[in-house]
Amino acid sequence: MSGRLSKRGLLWGSCLAVVVGAAAPGTAYAAEKENLPPVVQNLQTEFEDCATGDTLAYVGSPPVLTARLTDPAEDDRIGYPEQVNAEFEIWWSDADGAEQRRSLTTSPAYPDWIHRVTVPSDIPADTVISWHVRANDGRTNSAWSSEEPGAACRFVHDDRSPDAPVVSSPEYPAETWWVGGVGVYGSFTMDSPSPDVVEYRYSFIGGPHGTVRPAEPGGPATIRFVPLSRAPETLSVQALDRAGRMSGRTDYRFHPKAASAPVSRWKLADAAGSTTAAAEAGQAARAGRGVTFGGPAPSGTPLTSTAALDGSGHGFLTTDAPAVDSGSTFAVGAWVRPAETGRAMTVLSQDTAFGTAYALGLEAPGNGTAAWTFTLGDAKVAGGAPEAGEWAYLLGVHDTETGYAQLFVNGHEVGTKAEAAPVAADGAFQIGRIRGNNGYRQRWHGDIGDVRAYDRLVVPQEVTELAQRKPKLLGHWSFSTAADGTTPENKGGSPLRLGAGASIHRGPDGCIPDIDPDCPWQPYPLVGEGNLVLDGESGHAVLDAPVVDTGDSFTLGVVARIGEADATRPMTVLSQAGEHTDAFRLRYDPSEYAWQLIMPEQDEAGAPEKVVSQVTRSDGSSGHGTRLAIVYDDATDTVKLYADGHTSTEATARLRNGWTSTGPLQVGRARTADGWGEYLKGDVDEIQAFAGALRDLDAGSLGHETDPCLCG
Repeated sequence: MSGRLSKRGLLWGSCLAVVVGAAAPGTAYAAEKENLPPVVQNLQTEFEDCATGDTLAYVGSPPVLTARLTDPAEDDRIGYPEQVNAEFEIWWSDADGAEQRRSLTTSPAYPDWIHRVTVPSDIPADTVISWHVRANDGRTNSAWSSEEPGAACRFVHDDRSPDAPVVSSPEYPAETWWVGGVGVYGSFTMDSPSPDVVEYRYSFIGGPHGTVRPAEPGGPATIRFVPLSRAPETLSVQALDRAGRMSGRTDYRFHPKAASAPVSRWKLADAAGSTTAAAEAGQAARAGRGVTFGGPAPSGTPLTSTAALDGSGHGFLTTDAPAVDSGSTFAVGAWVRPAETGRAMTVLSQDTAFGTAYALGLEAPGNGTAAWTFTLGDAKVAGGAPEAGEWAYLLGVHDTETGYAQLFVNGHEVGTKAEAAPVAADGAFQIGRIRGNNGYRQRWHGDIGDVRAYDRLVVPQEVTELAQRKPKLLGHWSFSTAADGTTPENKGGSPLRLGAGASIHRGPDGCIPDIDPDCPWQPYPLVGEGNLVLDGESGHAVLDAPVVDTGDSFTLGVVARIGEADATRPMTVLSQAGEHTDAFRLRYDPSEYAWQLIMPEQDEAGAPEKVVSQVTRSDGSSGHGTRLAIVYDDATDTVKLYADGHTSTEATARLRNGWTSTGPLQVGRARTADGWGEYLKGDVDEIQAFAGALRDLDAGSLGHETDPCLCG
């Protein structure tokens, strides 16, 4: 016998030894089962499943061939599996038709091991090469993997990379200045001269990037792209062939022109008594008797006036033609202020022969909350929270390239974008009503201004700019001087009156203590030439009137410092009272080691409060005070507290329906149940007040002698 006995053989042999030994002592026999051949499985060419028959695998470099080898458990010897090795054989026909063969063998390994070899680098290119493999367990070879029912694996070695693609665009020709336009889609076709290209990989600077496949190998492929700004654009493209080889890169540069103006626009700023609304673009709109021009405009916008619609059958404006082609990508928007929110009302709509192509408006479900809506055919997007008497900028967008309709309120997307099919229309454009089965309905009651329609995509920056309301500086107090018990506003506005226990501190005057021994030491002001000092007992400063309208968007900035030894109780730096409670109170709470902004939801004693906070030292991170800012955005119903230019989710809260306080601005104290309290002991500087909500960047720059630019 050759080799070792298997475990099963040993057991069987032991039994025989007992029986035979009884008949003939000293004689023993062992039995061994027939060896079973190993098995070849999971063949791969360059880690892809083996290609057989007319199917060929294309590889860009001499490939790795792999196979998994197993051996039946019955062949195990004394409990140990047999080791197996693989013999790979490749063959092809050379240029003269002669068959060439190579054999590659792996080292023995235990069963279930993946065996691999790398094909020699001198194999010919563009030639069909076949291969098969068999396994050997030291005693027996398996059948070749190509024997029935198997088949030989086949591949072709491609040693040439594809040619770089040629890129073209009818809307955006290469190296041509000011073509197409922001928000206008263009087609970009990629075409490599190589016949085996199966994919193009592309990227634009700043995105997007992706892949696209031609309809057939070697063919062109086209993508659609929309510029979001007028900055020069570069499209980089590479071609990938069926062997996985990559071409060189083609960079296609083009220069979009600025965004086009609306194709229709009505400012609705016509003179009182007008019967038509002049069109900045498009067709003038006829006004019904229920339209009154000369109404108020949203503050912080370029608008000078708007139109009021009375909600009656005469409160509408209309044209004889569509405002925009709604069968393609388009957008419509307007400034609106509803007088009520308890019923459905339409801001604008487009007639079809039997109904409406699209509409922008307000819905008020009987058992739900009112919401803004944009409808297109059967699709609808709803979101936001309309409030009677509050301005909002609405924008509905339909992008036929993506197939989605979207709704933006005050520059922010609301609701869930909806899949929508284009709805072409050739009827009249309506402002303030919508066409139904029995005539017009859902008539608007409230103000409307600056109605626009675009025949392109309105890009994100424009969405923000259209809804932007530029804040207005109401006052800035730097506490550099005091006279007659007051400290002036920097530009001649209302001064702050100083109460007992309040004084102005100025720094060293004309001398430097560290250099001049006769110069008395004095602490420097928080900012600039002076700051307010409060004694913590009665010290405060007060205006004669409210500084901001707390029922609308506002921003307040201040620099405050409380010595660590003095931070023993809550102290308020800014507050503004209503009839029963403060509309806001900005204070330091030493038990929380944080500045807190407290805003009651109603002007009622004990009303629920929104509280946001910023953890910091009472004297500031560097001992020179903390730059604090309050920003209430009535359009988004959010309030934020900033500390040294930063805010966070913990310093942000939702506050709907802010209420207007009538009390004056208080510096250094807050209203309490028995009068005034929470007097601040410390330093205060650079109070800045704005009507409107500052953006994050601008709010973060408060607390200096200069005011933020608010330039764009």
